[in-house]
Amino acid sequence: MLQHNNQTRNHAIEIAKIAMGAARGFFRGQLGVEFKPDESPVTQADRGVETLVRDYLNEHCPGDGIFGEEHGVEGPDKDQMWIIDPIDGTRSFLSGHPLFGFLLSHTSHGIADIGVIGMPALDELIIGQKDAGAVMNGQDIHCSDQTALNRAILYVNDSDKIYRGHPEIFGRLMRAGQTRRQGHDCYPHALVAMGYADAVVDYDLHPYDYLALSVVIEAAGGVITDWQGNPLTLKSGTAHVVTAATPALHAAILELVNG
Repeated sequence: MLQHNNQTRNHAIEIAKIAMGAARGFFRGQLGVEFKPDESPVTQADRGVETLVRDYLNEHCPGDGIFGEEHGVEGPDKDQMWIIDPIDGTRSFLSGHPLFGFLLSHTSHGIADIGVIGMPALDELIIGQKDAGAVMNGQDIHCSDQTALNRAILYVNDSDKIYRGHPEIFGRLMRAGQTRRQGHDCYPHALVAMGYADAVVDYDLHPYDYLALSVVIEAAGGVITDWQGNPLTLKSGTAHVVTAATPALHAAILELVNG
């Protein structure tokens, strides 16, 4: 089992290097942009990066299933699955903002055991492995020990969506924490894993958005669930998410968002 885990981790690292290099090649170039039915944008970079990842997996892990944001599911009943978000933050990417990411997770028999957050423009590669800790560019990382919401650095992701859907929750969030930042995409969660931020409230995420985050955050000592406190799995579907550095801080934020 250990050898298998090491092989899987090595594949994840190699995939991340390929994907991050490809994303950097597209970044701030001329991009063809289309819009999906939900009005979210997709570019040739999203599709191109995911194709490269799928090509690698089909060559090196031919028996594994694949679930990608852009090209759907292959082998949904496979015991080993790879979940891909080729460009997490396409709106950031197409607007030249460097805080877009690459997300990759691996599940074994339905349990997410490896998560990757790659930040191509920052050259930061964060890897979390179930029961084996988290690293950023090879250096150990860990969440903060913050337990008090009134002293926390809190990120509110996709605050415009939260405001439209739940204005009362948005109002409470805008009064919470010692320092508040409004953000998007995966990087605020990465900052919690690195100990720079303490919590993130996020909205309307899919498995390819949150599975990699869940492994990284938990490997770094933090807590991540949906707004009801349920664990995040491949079967969680669309979810609103709370990430926190400690169980006490997580509980305080759940109480806040649930009124």
